[in-house]
Formats: sequence, C-alpha cells, structure tokens
Amino acid sequence: MDDNSPSLCRSATTVTTMSFLFAFLLLLNVAEVGATQEICKVSKCERDGPPQTVLHLPPSVKMFVEDIDYKTQRINRSYPVDCAMIPYFSINFSASPFRQSIEPDNYTMFNCSENPTEDSFFFYEKTCLDFIYDFNISAIPSDSWEAYNLLNCSKVVDISVKPAGPISRENLYLEWSKPMCARCEAEGKGCRVKNNTEDQTECYDIPYKGHPTKLKRILAGVIPASFVLALIVVALYKLYHLEKTKKESQLKVEEFLEDYKSLKPSRYSYADIKRITNQFKEKLGEGGYGTVFKGRLSNDVLVAVKVLNNFKGNGEEFINEVGSMSRIHHVNVARLVGFCADGYKRALVYEYLPNESLEKFIFSAKGESHFLGWDKLQDIALGIAKGIEYLHQGCEQRILHFDIKPHNILLDHNFTPKISDFGLAKLCSKEQSAVSMTAARGTMGYIAPEVLSRNFGNVSYKSDVYSFGMLLLEMVGGRKNIDVTVENTSQVYFPEWVYNHLDEGEDLGIRIEDERQSMIARKLSIVGLWCIQWFPVDRPSMKVVIQMLEGEADSLTLPPNPFASTDYMKLGGSKYKNPVGTELAIIAE
Repeated sequence: MDDNSPSLCRSATTVTTMSFLFAFLLLLNVAEVGATQEICKVSKCERDGPPQTVLHLPPSVKMFVEDIDYKTQRINRSYPVDCAMIPYFSINFSASPFRQSIEPDNYTMFNCSENPTEDSFFFYEKTCLDFIYDFNISAIPSDSWEAYNLLNCSKVVDISVKPAGPISRENLYLEWSKPMCARCEAEGKGCRVKNNTEDQTECYDIPYKGHPTKLKRILAGVIPASFVLALIVVALYKLYHLEKTKKESQLKVEEFLEDYKSLKPSRYSYADIKRITNQFKEKLGEGGYGTVFKGRLSNDVLVAVKVLNNFKGNGEEFINEVGSMSRIHHVNVARLVGFCADGYKRALVYEYLPNESLEKFIFSAKGESHFLGWDKLQDIALGIAKGIEYLHQGCEQRILHFDIKPHNILLDHNFTPKISDFGLAKLCSKEQSAVSMTAARGTMGYIAPEVLSRNFGNVSYKSDVYSFGMLLLEMVGGRKNIDVTVENTSQVYFPEWVYNHLDEGEDLGIRIEDERQSMIARKLSIVGLWCIQWFPVDRPSMKVVIQMLEGEADSLTLPPNPFASTDYMKLGGSKYKNPVGTELAIIAE
C-alpha cells in the first residue's frame, strides 16, 4: 500500500478537530478507514487497545498519533506496542511535511551478540513484524563506528536521531512549520496551502453562512411583517374593488335616471329622506333588499320609504323598481311617489297602504284571526289578477314581476290589493315569447318550474301565472302550501290535498258556512290548480284567469292532475281542455 494512502484498522477513528492547514498536511500522511486485514495483522493494532489514528511517514513507517498541540505545532507520536522500533528511525523527513523537534545526528544500528561498547545505546527486542532480533541492538555514531569492536555484530540500518540515553519506548515528537496566514486573516479571508506545497499559502473568500441565531431573529421579524403586509395589500385591494364597484353602480344609476327624467318621479336627497321619515323613527318592515319606514311628505301625505341596503346588489334592484313602477299607473299596482339616489344612499318612496300586506290576513298567528271572508278574498284575487294582466299587456313594454307572493301584495284602507316590490322584475317586448335569465329569481314555493329548469319550457309571462296560482291556493287554505312544521309528510303539500278532494267531489270544508262560500272556495281552488300546471303551455294567460274568476264555479272544469305520475309530464300537454269549457290549441311561448 502507498505510504501516503490512508488506512485505519477496523473501527479506528481519525482526529476530529484540527486546523485546516494541518488537516491538509496530515491527510498526506495519516491512515484512515480502509486498511486491509494483512496490514492489521502485521501491525497487530487490533489487539493494542482503543482505536488510534495511524500516521504514515516516508518511506514506509507507521506511527500512532497520541495528541496534537496546535499552539506549539507539535505532534506527540508513538510506535505500536510489541513492534520493533528500528523502522521508525529510517524516516525520510525531507519527503515529509514534518520535522523532528531537535536536529538529528546520523547513527547506525547493529545487531550484536554482546555489547560492543559501553557508549552505545542498546535494547532488547522480542520477535515482531518481519524482523527477528534475539540479541542486543546497538546504536553507534555513523562517522565513528569503525572504532568499535563489531566482530560479533551485523549492520541493521542507518538512522537519523540523537538519543539522549538508552533507546526506549518514550514518545517521539514531530513539528510542522507555521503557515504565513497573517495577511489573509487581516483581510478577513481564509488561508490554505497553495498547489500542495508545504510552506506557500494563498487567501480565499470564506462563504458567508450567517449566524444561526441572527438568522432566526431576522426570520422572526420578517415573516410576521410579510404576513401583515400581505393582509394590508389584500385589504387595500378589497377596498379599491368595493369603491370601484360602488362608483360603477352609481354611474349606472345616474345614467338610468337621466334617461327617465321624462317619467317625472320626484327625486329626493338623503337629507329629504331623513326629514320625511323623522330620522327613520317608525319602522314598518324589513326585507332582503332594504328596510321600510313610515314617512310624511310636506303636504301631510303619508308614504312608505324603502331604504335600500348599500352592500346588496349592484344597483339593479333600484333600477328595476324605478324603471318598472315609474311606467305604471294602475289601481292594483303600488304607486311610486319618488326616489333618492344620493351617492351610495338610495331609497324608494311609495304611497302608504295602512293595511300592510295580504300575508297578515291569510297566515294568522295562533290565537289570532284576521280572516277577511270569502267575498273579500275573491275581490282581492280578482284585483291581483287584473294588476298582473296590466303588467303583462297594459304597458308599452311587458313587465314580468317574478316575485308574486302574499308578502308583496299590499292592501289600502279599502283592502284594495296593490302589487309591490319590483326588485326582481324584468322588462321585455310584448312580441318576445321568452326571456333569458342567468340565474333563478323569486321565492321558493312560488317559483315556476321552468325558472329552475329549462326542461319544463321557456321562461315567460307564464312564470307569473304559476306564482299567482300558488298565491290563490294559499288564500283558500289560509296556510302556506309547503308547511315544514307538519310531521306527517302526506299532509305537507296542500295543493295536492286540494286537488284530491275536488277530484273526489268532496267539500273542502275550510272556514265555509254556506253554499256560496263553498262555490267561491271551489272556484279559487280550480283556478289556482290550472295556474300551477307543470308546463307553461298548460297554464292559462292572466286574461283567461280573469274570465275564470269573474265567471261561475260550475262552468269550470278540473285541470289535469299536476301531481300524477311522470307519464303525463312526458307528454308535455299537447292539448288540454279549456277551463271555461272549450278546447284550445297549444299556446306558443
């Protein structure tokens, strides 16, 4: 094996802490992990106690490193126990980066049968390694060994050493030169041996790794700061986006109001609205898009002021209300007195209707009774029908309400019904058979099937007919059609219960005292059932509905069962019998 190659017996370890320059020099001569079994057998180091670092010195000398003193730059070395020391005196220091701590002299070692002189240094050695010495080994100065009696001696080896007494197993010291690193250190750079030389050095830049503790402190401040900064950026973006949306909405409203100046609805400032409502003192109700307050104009006319929520919608609900109601002049439609569009603050001013909504009179709370009587209910139903017919046919453009329900039917002091809340309304041409919708609109329980799924047909004015039919059935039953409080699911859907009773010729028996009331209830029920047919083509128009409500109950026929199996639904209602007695073809949508 090469003398400069590293090898260490079994689990021997290397020195763990040493300076860079010395590590470089030592690596040229030290043995590390990887020794062959033969070397270990020869050196017998596997039997000599704990693992030790082995230093290889030229030409082929192995020694143990006991310790390293970096201050004095000395290595304390020793030779393995039970091994001959003769090879260690043959070290070629000129080929090694190390030197002896004292200047050496040249000696010659002889194997003698007896001590040739008292001046020589000798020792007795057991059999070890490849040498067999059973006699005295004498060390004699090489330049004067001729003066000694060496007849009984044989020359062994020339050595460079200056023994101070008999050669023994004392530790031996090696030194190495101190590198010239002062300049590098002064510049804050590292120092290393240049081109594998022994005494020439060069400087190099030390890669900056930073102090772990300092880095942690930096990260501990940077991470929270980054998080806070991100939150600020997101918040600013949200505010910017909200402000932009508000400005776009305001611009949209202003452009609309400019176009509708000719309709002459009164425009109020927000200060006017606060004065009219006496600082919003008397609250009448609250809905999804705003809160309604009671107010008074300067001429003592009572009004209802609907203050719209600032953060709901993009102005569409406001435009729908003003755009629809400013065109309408009908006794069965709530009159729009004026509006407010003061920046982001918007409000609608209606005529005041003291009896509130129809909902109050058909859905009585427990222990309370607000039943109006069947004659009044019939008048109210007819008035609502005329109001919807006016929206569909009486204006320059057809107005589809899309939210007909008891809550949106207001009653004046004479219980005349007034259709209100046009926030979901759409305007379309009378020649237009269908309208496009990006999303369903309305209140669950009153929404027509085609609004939820186009499989039933196109969305049209027949969608309002369906909602009116559901409203009629609730007026008859005095209860909501879908009652989630009922435990028996067979009683949940009231329209089906009504149809089954009428189909079997049974009396409805709902708050009925005489035959006339029974006929009114029957008429309202049959009209309602015609209006809630699944397919739009099977529903009558509001004009036909008015005819049915003005006619007699005996002239009405029961419609096809909308709650039957899906076989009927698959037919799509190719023909149906007119509720007033004659057969009609399909109504084209």
